Amino acid sequence: MSSELGKKVREIREAEGLGRQAFCDLIDVPKQTLINIETGRSGPSGKLLAEVSKAFTKYTLWLMTDQTDEACGQISPDIERARSTLKKTGTDTD
Repeated sequence: MSSELGKKVREIREAEGLGRQAFCDLIDVPKQTLINIETGRSGPSGKLLAEVSKAFTKYTLWLMTDQTDEACGQISPDIERARSTLKKTGTDTD
């Protein structure tokens, strides 16, 4: 379970286009802590998950339950990447 959450934290970071240090600065954790979490050496603490959810609220439902609800603004990194691609290619409908 903890390595799965670590993968999700990494997916969020990458979907937002952030390097590890920038992400750590936003959620106020040491870079080595994030490296350990993302590589599965340790699991994320409740505090870290709360900080990620606070900084990136649109991913909270997905992070905790693996579900999304676009109508409520709750998306996954895959949805965010798809939206970004559509915007870059000029094919978005917004």
